Amino acid sequence: MDPRPLPPALLLGRRDVAALLDLDELIAAVEGAFLSQARGEARGPAVASLDAGPGTFHAKGAGLGGVAPRAAFKVNGNFPGNPGRYGLPTIQGVIVLADAANGAVLAILDSIEITALRTAAVTAVAARRLVAPGVRRALIVGCGVQGWAHARALTRVLSGAELLVYDVVPERGAALAERLDGDSGLACRAVEDLEEGVRTSQVVVTCTTAARPFLSADLVAQGALVAAVGADNPRKQELDPRLMARARVVVDDLEQCAEGGELRHALAAGLLRREDVAATLADVVAGRRPGRAAASDIVVFDSTGVAIADLAAAGMVYERGRARGAGSWIDLG
Repeated sequence: MDPRPLPPALLLGRRDVAALLDLDELIAAVEGAFLSQARGEARGPAVASLDAGPGTFHAKGAGLGGVAPRAAFKVNGNFPGNPGRYGLPTIQGVIVLADAANGAVLAILDSIEITALRTAAVTAVAARRLVAPGVRRALIVGCGVQGWAHARALTRVLSGAELLVYDVVPERGAALAERLDGDSGLACRAVEDLEEGVRTSQVVVTCTTAARPFLSADLVAQGALVAAVGADNPRKQELDPRLMARARVVVDDLEQCAEGGELRHALAAGLLRREDVAATLADVVAGRRPGRAAASDIVVFDSTGVAIADLAAAGMVYERGRARGAGSWIDLG
């Protein structure tokens, strides 16, 4: 018996994906994915990387069961010299969404917009559960794509707070503040004194490409939440390990954080053990472990980027794209 022809796959480029991504729906989808993970319905993550000299290729995959089981695999290139040398994005790649019941490819999606917004959506999910009451001010350190995405995501969870932005290149901070002010729902201004910004903020989000720590234990106020987003491989580091040792640590994925997040550096310094980690974000979302034990806790959320969030985003974009007739169908047979 001859096999049936392969079904066509939906091809969605960057503009298609950007038009289909809804941040509120994405936050809800990511939250649901973490809850499914806590219930044991997730498969993976599977992670691989390849050093390419001027950059690195990362591959991450995850699956979810249920009525319509899905799997997603993302391959991203991370080439920091791209903007200056080639005028290309630092991060670019594709996500393949598949039917986990039969392996059929459902969609091939550009990954740039999803990578940016799913990371910020995860931070928003974490912030809802990890911030202490009475947040008056939040600081975003790093004013690139992730800075913009996180500013948008924070508007969903920090209503009424003032937003500060900081970048080592002051012009970038000023440009992002101008773009955000009056448009994001948060009052926004750029600051040039990082230490003062950190000391006076109850939420600090770090989304830089730093290779050396710049956030020390004595800068962060009691009760603050630090969402560390930048360190997603062993060569990156934003936080002093002593800050990690002082804080209550929540991770997006324990193994990934131990291999390439801020946790890795604290473990290497002998200041933390794996068992010292308070919870995973899935634990917190499911209510199995508290993210914050007391209002005075400093909480660090170590975010390395998880494939289950890519899967949640890709699935949402695929369904919206199919319903709206977006993109184009390609014959893989």
